[in-house]
Amino acid sequence: MSGHVDETTGGYFDELAVVLAEAGMPADRVRAMLDDLAGYLAESGGGDPEEEFGPAAELARELAVTSAPPAADARTWRWTADLFHDVKTLNEYGAQGWEVDGVDGKGLFISVRDPENPQQWEYRRELVSPGRRQSVLDLLTPDGWEPCGRWVCFEYFKRPKAASLGPAAELTAPPRTPRRNIFLSPKFYALIAGLLVLTAVALVLLLQVAEAGLDTFDGSLDTILGLLTGMAVSALAVMTALWLAARRHGRGR
Repeated sequence: MSGHVDETTGGYFDELAVVLAEAGMPADRVRAMLDDLAGYLAESGGGDPEEEFGPAAELARELAVTSAPPAADARTWRWTADLFHDVKTLNEYGAQGWEVDGVDGKGLFISVRDPENPQQWEYRRELVSPGRRQSVLDLLTPDGWEPCGRWVCFEYFKRPKAASLGPAAELTAPPRTPRRNIFLSPKFYALIAGLLVLTAVALVLLLQVAEAGLDTFDGSLDTILGLLTGMAVSALAVMTALWLAARRHGRGR
């Protein structure tokens, strides 16, 4: 019976070691993990490891997640901010070494950070029409600005802070990768609240017209303009909600 238990235990830990190695855990960490589990099993009476810890594959997945290194040195981070404070947020995280490498189809900034030699970046945003882009480039390029992404009619520009700070722009211990991916300002929430109020008003007007009937509808200019405005605001609110939903859908990609 004892030999059967030893054989079972050895097979369990062999399977665990293989799955942990496939998950990318370094060999020294795998050995240390197995030694800890074996020691715990011996102290608890040396029973069946599967009864004690569960299936080896499931335990390996849990250990791979819980023992993974923190995301402090993650090289890529996708995030977004509303137009009220996107440049402020860009500069805040640019000071932490995040360089914008583009803007994806959902409006998310694709930011990267060199884990070995991070440096600070600064950003600006320009409203660029098709016929104005070259003039904007001619104005900004001599000062070291280069385009780093475009969303609708806005184009973002970056340059290393070393252009203005010199060696002080180097980072020795950059902060962890932020856990958040969406940054919305109080002004954005106020805008959404205002749109919702106007949408409610428009709906009330439409209901009043429907209840009064077309025969009693006086067709006054003010009422018509009010209805059209309400419908336009409703459409804008829906578009805003879809925009926000699309950006949320792209989180963490």
